[in-house]
Amino acid sequence: MKKKTDNSQASAYISPLNMDGLRGRMLHMPAPKGKRRQILLVYGHHCSLERMFGFAEYMNKYGAVTMPDLPGFGGMDTFYSIGEKPTLDNLADYLAAFVKLRYKRRRVTIAGMSFGSLVVTRMLQRHPDIIKKVDTLVSIVGFSHHEDFKFKRSNYWLLRIGASLFSRKWPARFVRRTLLTKPMIRLAYKMSEKNHSKFRNADSAEIRRRVNFEITLWQCNDVRTYMYTGKQMLTVDLCNSRVPLKVYHVAVEDDRYFDNNIVKQHLGVIFDKVTVIPTTMPAHAPSVIAEAKEAAAFIPQKMRRILAKQ
Repeated sequence: MKKKTDNSQASAYISPLNMDGLRGRMLHMPAPKGKRRQILLVYGHHCSLERMFGFAEYMNKYGAVTMPDLPGFGGMDTFYSIGEKPTLDNLADYLAAFVKLRYKRRRVTIAGMSFGSLVVTRMLQRHPDIIKKVDTLVSIVGFSHHEDFKFKRSNYWLLRIGASLFSRKWPARFVRRTLLTKPMIRLAYKMSEKNHSKFRNADSAEIRRRVNFEITLWQCNDVRTYMYTGKQMLTVDLCNSRVPLKVYHVAVEDDRYFDNNIVKQHLGVIFDKVTVIPTTMPAHAPSVIAEAKEAAAFIPQKMRRILAKQ
């Protein structure tokens, strides 16, 4: 297992996760008194348990929160280590095994963020027996089709070719040992500091803190897995299989990655009903070190009322 991120608050709730020959971690926060809801959080692409701790802390107001690593993410062992590839189907099957093990006779609220929502949707398509366990399904800035992205065509192909190249063993190893060293990551963020959304409204001390966390994120997530799944995001189409559930989709009004109208159309092809709940947050995701207060802005009032129901 790769280097873990460091967060003393989160560490109190983190325990080892060993399943299918892969070693990772799981964050679990018990339900507050009087709350019965079970919540499963599935984080996104450039993420870790520590980065999502503020989300878990905020969602814990509404019930018990569990958030597992997925293979290759957050420092967890990769599928490559057991001779498999990090395909969307393999990730979905891994998550399904976790859900069946963790929630044997219990219903669960599942919230997937960005790439996490993609894994959740594929899991429900491949394992329809899990559908009856889900009491509430939440997509936070999620998507289901490569046409949901609003990249310029030239940028799209640059990203797709790059992801394809660096998802191979030796190019990925080259990137990890050269471009993703601490000095190179610091230099990259220094050059983009004035225009980068992650550093908006941050003083010099806060910028240093966020850059340090970015270094940890880039180094704890497996490069080859990151690139392979990035290629899948740019080619994915989940619209060929329906899921008989209602989904609540939290959408950032000015999302720099997705066209919200197209996202809704594609979700509508898959799910029985799509309820879009807009948030006025200025970014696709919170800063790399999200506090519960910042995470709360991604859970609009309407969504809070739904989660508050027992």
